[in-house]
Amino acid sequence: MRVYMSFRNNQKAIEVPKGLRTIIRKCVQQTLIETEFDGDKAEVSVTLVDNERIKRLNKEYRDKNKVTDVISFPLGAYDDYDINPENGAYMLGDIVISMEKAHAQAIEYGHSLMREVGFLATHSSLHLLGYDHEDDPRGEKVMLELQDRILGKLNITRE
Repeated sequence: MRVYMSFRNNQKAIEVPKGLRTIIRKCVQQTLIETEFDGDKAEVSVTLVDNERIKRLNKEYRDKNKVTDVISFPLGAYDDYDINPENGAYMLGDIVISMEKAHAQAIEYGHSLMREVGFLATHSSLHLLGYDHEDDPRGEKVMLELQDRILGKLNITRE
């Protein structure tokens, strides 16, 4: 499974650790593998932002006037995706991560920023694939199990 990833760091609040892009790419890739995504190439856009920007996005697109850790903008779901004619990859959508919120949560939960961002990338990738936990209580259990399995296979632990 090949993952094409555009990556933008649109924040200055938190220094981006070396290797973070690689962790995000591996999490997206492993998510596709674990969910048996039907395709050999996928494309995802990842943008790192600050709390102010993610709060604006959350208000604008979800009508929630508060800071959140990650927002997913799927371009399709359940194998109904456009294909990028330049590379033949399924275009899954956009992942927007608040580095400030991720940093605070890493401290709160007692693990590394890399682990927290890996978790958020995995969680958001599942949303891009159509998984839901907000409107489907059973979906939350499925997502939690998948997230744990994906991060475990990548040896991204809470320690």
